[in-house]
Amino acid sequence: MNKIGFNVLVWSAVVSEEMTPIIERLKNIGYDGVECFIGGDDKSAYKRFGQQALGFELETTGVFTLGKNENPISESADIRAKAVDRIKWAIDRAHDMNAKIICGPFHSAHTIFANHAPNDQEYAWSAEALHEAGDYAAQAGVVLAMEAINRFECYLCNTMDQLKRLIDETSHPNVRAMYDTHHAHLEEKTILDPIEKIAPVLAHVHISENDRGTPGDGLVHWDKSFSTLAAINYQGWYTIEAFSRNDPDFANAINVWRDYSEPWEIAENGYKFIKEMSAKYQL
Repeated sequence: MNKIGFNVLVWSAVVSEEMTPIIERLKNIGYDGVECFIGGDDKSAYKRFGQQALGFELETTGVFTLGKNENPISESADIRAKAVDRIKWAIDRAHDMNAKIICGPFHSAHTIFANHAPNDQEYAWSAEALHEAGDYAAQAGVVLAMEAINRFECYLCNTMDQLKRLIDETSHPNVRAMYDTHHAHLEEKTILDPIEKIAPVLAHVHISENDRGTPGDGLVHWDKSFSTLAAINYQGWYTIEAFSRNDPDFANAINVWRDYSEPWEIAENGYKFIKEMSAKYQL
């Protein structure tokens, strides 16, 4: 049975007690879990978030990115080491909030590009960093779910082909993959082949519309997506990830310049949509 989660980034990238009424309402809608961005340095905030979620009988997952000075594929060994340290820090924060999954494109630094296509050395550096982080994650019972994202945000892993290569090179049971419908809509040629390719290592799925608004209201090939996920017997999370201008600093950082749908419309209609698709394809 798949669980349904909601990423609170549509309200804020900051984990705080202001999330309490939000996660309570998400529970009342029917959600099984909440996902937050792991970024702020207030360690106690993650413990409080986890405790608040637990109080509402909700599970937690985290999403995480790295910056220029913490890049696993940097030519600088010092920067690569800082990347591993920062991933370990994120694992500690996930453990603090009782999360078992950290997803995101932290195989490389977000929005940091080179003047070349990804090369063998960069894949090797990323795999080395992720393997070391995987050892640390195993001790905390955390899975690192790597994400392939679009070419405007990353160049190392845009497709499931590239992501599968990286996961295979990393070769660690705690380093697996995630599939995001938004990025796949931009980068993949089909739905079936990429999902089948990543199926053996798939640990997490983001349900995200092409415009980052309410799932089901846009151009993503939802029937093919859900039917293929059903065909591979995917049993993990379906977590809605949508964005807004509610947190201007975060919105500016990821180039969100308008509101796509009202957050509670996304939460309420998105939940109904996933339930309808789950029933349709017997998920």
